[in-house]
Amino acid sequence: MRQFPWPHPIIAREGWPFLAIAVLAAMLADSWLGSFFSGLLWLLALFVLQFFRDPPRVGSADPDDVLSPADGRIVAIETCEDVYAARSALKISVFMNVFNVHSNRAPVGGRIEQVSYFSGQFFNAAIDKASSENERNAILIRDPSGRLVTAVQIAGLIARRILCYVQPGDELERASRYGFIRFGSRVDVYLPVGSRPQVFVGQIVKATSTVLAKLEPEDA
Repeated sequence: MRQFPWPHPIIAREGWPFLAIAVLAAMLADSWLGSFFSGLLWLLALFVLQFFRDPPRVGSADPDDVLSPADGRIVAIETCEDVYAARSALKISVFMNVFNVHSNRAPVGGRIEQVSYFSGQFFNAAIDKASSENERNAILIRDPSGRLVTAVQIAGLIARRILCYVQPGDELERASRYGFIRFGSRVDVYLPVGSRPQVFVGQIVKATSTVLAKLEPEDA
């Protein structure tokens, strides 16, 4: 296990404006609206604070291990078509509710070959059709051994903003922060057929700390 470098604050920078507004509103309510309304707004500020938390994580440094890109619950493990890379693949899906950390981490290290954004609907991210019909952003990562991993950020019922900070040609370190999804969502990971799942449907996983699957070694 390895402690990965974490050049970001404990509270994700995406949350600073929301947190500032929530705290300011609660402070003004203290002065003008009384304790009941101010109490509700302070609870809202606490919710915003926990939603945008972005803690450092410890995880496997084995290049054959695929790290979970998100906190949440496993909702699908299946062999299907990876339309972003035009191949058959093993798909593992992680559903994030509003109480999970929503910072997204790289499941493997490597070169970004493609970044594709698709507009779409906002169905509940826990259901199957969210993978193909919701708003989403897909990145294709080619690891140093030549293996291709696709990570797809998917907006959910409440989520309305997918943020991705990488572009084709970038070199991405494993476990590094590459994006954020606001307020409930999902991440699908597509792996080469033959990869071995290390999780099960219904399991609660942690970004970076949980190994989703093992890739076949390059010479296998």
